[in-house]
Amino acid sequence: MHTPVALLLELGLILAALSLLCALARRFALSPVPLYLLAGLALGEGGIAPVPAADEFVGTGASIGLVLLLLALGLEFTVPEFAVSLRRHMPSAGVDLVLNAVPGAVAGWLLGWDAAGILALAGVTYISSSGIIARLLDDLRRLGNRETPAVLSVLVLEDFAMAAYLPVLAVVVSGGTWQQALAGALVAVGAVGAAFAASYWWGHHLGRLVVNPDAEQVLLRVLGITLIVAALAETVHISAAVGAFLVGLALTGEAADRTRAVVGPLRDLFAAVFFLAIGLSIRPGTLLSVLPPALALAAVTAATKVAAGWYAASRDGAGAQGRLRAGTALIARGEFSIVIIALAGVHDDRLGPLVAAYVFLLAIAGPLVTRFTGGAPAPPQPQPPSAPAAEQRS
Repeated sequence: MHTPVALLLELGLILAALSLLCALARRFALSPVPLYLLAGLALGEGGIAPVPAADEFVGTGASIGLVLLLLALGLEFTVPEFAVSLRRHMPSAGVDLVLNAVPGAVAGWLLGWDAAGILALAGVTYISSSGIIARLLDDLRRLGNRETPAVLSVLVLEDFAMAAYLPVLAVVVSGGTWQQALAGALVAVGAVGAAFAASYWWGHHLGRLVVNPDAEQVLLRVLGITLIVAALAETVHISAAVGAFLVGLALTGEAADRTRAVVGPLRDLFAAVFFLAIGLSIRPGTLLSVLPPALALAAVTAATKVAAGWYAASRDGAGAQGRLRAGTALIARGEFSIVIIALAGVHDDRLGPLVAAYVFLLAIAGPLVTRFTGGAPAPPQPQPPSAPAAEQRS
């Protein structure tokens, strides 16, 4: 098998650069996500050092990275406790939708766009980035915080809403009828409900399938199952991230512990590629001309996300600092906004540059604001030795 030298060289340089950026971020107790995004901007088309040979690998790796990020996030919770949290946060989802979709719709109307452009921009300002936020919560060691279930409930309910929104947007952009849009939305919503019910009622069987004394077997089984479920989710217009999250929820106890141990390094590698890919998808030359409206829209919707997160965390009884952490965690926009550009950008060539600038601003500002408004990360707790290792030393 012949492997292109350019691919190996570019990937090697990319990974070495990401390693240095990660070390720099950790030195100052920051999340490396903003630096990865900036690296992607520098390496993309029109940047200072394009990497064309690595584009295809990075695109594929980004999809895997998002799946692994949400799988790892799901491992921190169980289906029953998360189902209770989802029911409690239905009002939070309504507040989130109104506060964040309306500014985008109003901006689209003020810019003179048609219904498709208005609907697309409303979706862009509404949906937070599950991938960025999942990594951020882990980087800042907030997965055990009181406000975190509220943040995750809002994120998952947003992803559920996207399952109905994306088919509708696709039909509107293509000039289809409202009956077609309604049918697509109903099919997607039904599929989401069926997937969550399956995870709730039969997910415990998954743990027995995954558990194995061989770490290689655990990795292959978990990764295989997760990618299959993610693919099925995408087939019925649900986010692959939701499918991966449900797999993580279904794994509990020993299965969850083993999965965390074997998937962790792989997740970190592909997560870095995911953030790099967001930066690569944006052309630097398109940003300057749309920076003023993008800045204005980013400022408004950052504030509305904080308000939505504050309300959601208050329903879980979090204090003022926890509510602020929840609100700022939701600021980042990312992967779904890029999907919306792909769907609607061909319909209106003004949409792509504005959304790219908007996403880039909040993908960088969100993690930074979260880090500096929520206090420093808690020091990592030393892990107790595993049972076999302890026995060997005794």
